[in-house]
Amino acid sequence: MKPTSKYETIRQILNDFKQPAYRYGQIMDAIFNQKIAEYERITILPKFLREALVQKLGPHVSSVMPVKEITSQQVSKVLFAIDGGERVEAVRLTYERGWKSYCISTQCGCGFGCRFCATGTIGLKRNLTADEITDQLLHFHLNGHALDSVSFMGMGEALANPYLFEALAILTNPHLFGLGHRRITISTIGLLPGIDRLTREFPQLNITFSLHSPFDDQRSELMPINKQFPLRDVLNALDRHIQHTGRKVYIAYILLRGFNDSTEHAKAVADLLRGRGSWEHLYHVNLIPYNSTEVTPHSFLPTDPERIKAFVRTLKLKGVNVTVRTQFGSDIHAACGQLYRTE
Repeated sequence: MKPTSKYETIRQILNDFKQPAYRYGQIMDAIFNQKIAEYERITILPKFLREALVQKLGPHVSSVMPVKEITSQQVSKVLFAIDGGERVEAVRLTYERGWKSYCISTQCGCGFGCRFCATGTIGLKRNLTADEITDQLLHFHLNGHALDSVSFMGMGEALANPYLFEALAILTNPHLFGLGHRRITISTIGLLPGIDRLTREFPQLNITFSLHSPFDDQRSELMPINKQFPLRDVLNALDRHIQHTGRKVYIAYILLRGFNDSTEHAKAVADLLRGRGSWEHLYHVNLIPYNSTEVTPHSFLPTDPERIKAFVRTLKLKGVNVTVRTQFGSDIHAACGQLYRTE
């Protein structure tokens, strides 16, 4: 049975107690504007109502409990406890201009087994509920951090979680988080049904597609999902998304030394993205330096800087938009592919 979000449950409690409609607004104002983190402290409510909220939802507004926080320059990684004795991680990045971005998890672990990713070595423990997804952000908000942008690039494959779309509805609801659609990025390894649904229901969200190899056989070796949803089929779905929305699609490409960082690979990436149609300029490649961890089964190494420059040159010569992503947080295992529920 689908778990009910706290926001629906609060409405139900108010309804059960035959409370006036404005009560819901008072509770949301207490949480989102006054940043009150415990129901008992929402003193504008009568005591019986506060008690009912605590009885049904527990004392804390957030369903995820921080158990550990590790901080380095510009990055903070928080380990949250969730129901069932499991742990998930979320990351806060602060850019030099003061912009704050968050990388949140959608699953505890991940079942897709991409060979370069630490999270995948855990296997899939379970999907996070809509509350557990959005409460990672709520934790930061309640602690006074501005929610400038959010990416679903933490633990798990967002589009494999059936509760993702409810979480997106909560985050974009103007009476709750009120996040602009264009400030949200969904990262996917290429789950076609989810991409098509995003195009229909949240067309203004940003999509990042994890490519990592332009060759089907090699990509299947690296990312087994490629056998189920082959590269060409995913790119056709992304074409449809761009044509429908007029929005950019980002192509994530982790550079692995001696594996996918050759000039031949760069040319093949360009060949995949060029000649697709009048919208092809809306594909943008983000090259990501590899972050090694001790737990990944295959010991990949980061590409050296000269190879990265050569890869960029080749893409640019072919007319492909490309950026080398600045990496934050690798020193505390908070960068791409490193989240691993460290106790």
